[in-house]
Amino acid sequence: MKEYAVYILTNFTNSVFYTGITNDLKRRMWEHKNINPDSFTSKYKTHKLVWFEFFPTPEEAIIIEKRIKGWVRIKKIQLIKSKNEHFEDLKIE
Repeated sequence: MKEYAVYILTNFTNSVFYTGITNDLKRRMWEHKNINPDSFTSKYKTHKLVWFEFFPTPEEAIIIEKRIKGWVRIKKIQLIKSKNEHFEDLKIE
């Protein structure tokens, strides 16, 4: 059964957020750190995974991703803190 992750990355100072979707979170984190030096995540060094949630269908994940992308900063911070109060890097094994 496939799962689709919506995730939020931030940088070292927690000042920039990147929201994305993937069907393989471990692979996607590797890609963010190692591929395309001209990408948003490379430019702003948003390599710290601070929030993610899995959904059973890509349609559900896309709806949530778009919703989060439309939120103001404080609402994104509240979402992250609801599961990761100290903005720790959530390592994916």
